[in-house]
Amino acid sequence: MPKQESTMVEQLADWTHDIKWDDLSEEAIAALKGRMLDSIGCAIGALEGEPVKAIRKMTEDLGGAPLVTLIGGGKATPDYATFHNGAAIRYLDFNDSYLAKDETGHPSDNIAPVLAAAEYADADGRDFLTALAIAYQVQCRLSDVAPVRNHGFDHTVQGEYGAAAGAARAMGLNSKQIANAIAIAGTGYNSLRVTRTGELSNWKGLAYPNTAMGAVHATLLANYGITGPREVFEGNKGLMDSIAGQFEIDWAKEDLERVTDTIIKRYNAEIHSQSSIEGILELRDRENIKAHDIKEIRLTTFDVAYNIIGGGEEGSKKIIRYKEEADHSLPYMLSAAYLDGNVMPEQYEPDRINQDDIQQLLQKVHVKPSEEYSDRFPDEMACRIEIETNDGRIFDIEKRDYQGFKTQPASWEVLMEKYNGLTQKIDNKLAGEIANTIRNLENVKINELTALLGQIKIREDESL
Repeated sequence: MPKQESTMVEQLADWTHDIKWDDLSEEAIAALKGRMLDSIGCAIGALEGEPVKAIRKMTEDLGGAPLVTLIGGGKATPDYATFHNGAAIRYLDFNDSYLAKDETGHPSDNIAPVLAAAEYADADGRDFLTALAIAYQVQCRLSDVAPVRNHGFDHTVQGEYGAAAGAARAMGLNSKQIANAIAIAGTGYNSLRVTRTGELSNWKGLAYPNTAMGAVHATLLANYGITGPREVFEGNKGLMDSIAGQFEIDWAKEDLERVTDTIIKRYNAEIHSQSSIEGILELRDRENIKAHDIKEIRLTTFDVAYNIIGGGEEGSKKIIRYKEEADHSLPYMLSAAYLDGNVMPEQYEPDRINQDDIQQLLQKVHVKPSEEYSDRFPDEMACRIEIETNDGRIFDIEKRDYQGFKTQPASWEVLMEKYNGLTQKIDNKLAGEIANTIRNLENVKINELTALLGQIKIREDESL
């Protein structure tokens, strides 16, 4: 019987299985550890969020074999732990991003599934980091060549392939099993873009954790011998035919460097807002204009920012009632930055959102796209901000990037400042041990890190 020609998912599986730790550059290793520090900080800072607490209660109520650590204590099955830990990493909307021309995702959403699979398999830090780099590479490269946002689907579509590839590698599956895990996940978790349009809900922060949970479930199924469609990419009614259109990737030629192109958020705000927030803060500090003297704030930005968070294709951004709407609204985030001098988790507390000063100022913010700035994206995050005062004076500033963008990458020291701010409510010594373990991750077993994550407790008295 003649041998079948390998399909794209099988080529991806062979690459996932064969690529090695030694294929990672020092820059990629440093970036992976930086993304880990950043994301674990985000998770710790989110443990008191109501959706995260609700998911923990559900996980505790429904039970399951105590195999994998929950951040904040307790254990669950690998897939349930993925959902909880992924929700914690994602809830603040403060983790990293990858900017493709027509797609933006958050590849650190892959940390939860890869971490769960690695702990389940008793993997070491090198195994984990290699698997995480694979997840990053797959999601980012598919975002490059197979964007789906304009077809009505969410960026989690590319993520399902990355999460499954990373989890399957971390779990030590063979090439055939890896292909089945990716194929099952790729067939089963094609989320709709309505997740991030119109009136936003808790699901905005939970869509990827759900996809990641499914990817780990698919990996477990493949480990037990369940098969998936070999032609998930190129077959009849596969990804290309149904959603993304034709694309090509020669997986055998891929490296593990795409993580170095991801960017860190300086502010707790949707990624495309970062340069405009930095700009309005610089303008605020430079001119010292009182908020009540402002007639209008006018932002000119690139089309992706306008369409997602500026009032373009994905709906009005001036009716703001709760966090999920606030952190995807340029009018709200610019107003918060101007009034409070920063955009951090406290700017999304219900009491802050509903105060008159911010509700009134955000109505004065007007956003429009620029073809020039759009052409410069994603290499730049160009924008121009004008503040017009009630007496007719106009003050402006132009930005092309921000601290944390790929032109100004965040150092470990900068990431530690953010991490320390997000972990103030846990034991300082424990927070330091977690950071040090992450920095030395290639030299430890992954269960040494998860044991520390399981010890996290939020202090009741914030003044301690």
